[in-house]
Amino acid sequence: MQLNLPLFPGYIFVRIAPVDRLRVLQIPSVVRLVGFNGHPSPLSDEEIEGLKNGLACDVKAEPHPFLTAGRRVRIRAGPLEGREGILIRRKGSFRVVLSIQLIQRSIVVDVDVADVQPLAREGNS
Repeated sequence: MQLNLPLFPGYIFVRIAPVDRLRVLQIPSVVRLVGFNGHPSPLSDEEIEGLKNGLACDVKAEPHPFLTAGRRVRIRAGPLEGREGILIRRKGSFRVVLSIQLIQRSIVVDVDVADVQPLAREGNS
């Protein structure tokens, strides 16, 4: 039996109107909304929809430590097409670490190396 663990432990993603903020904060176990200086900071619709659509297609994903360094790639085929992340190799297979910068959390997904394209390194033309 496979146990499905939360991909982003401690986070629940919601879409609310700003006027509903207090009502959400009154829900037991809700500590705060992600934000800066007391103002909520929404995640981009593109970022959330890309992950949601890919994961709806039964892509195997699991939580992974947040990464900022490594070989950046773009997934160019499959349900996560267009998502960018960091390519890693583990036990002979290739995986891409996909991160949500705002909350500094990541997940890792298996990929076929033929389905990723390297991105230009920052600072290079």
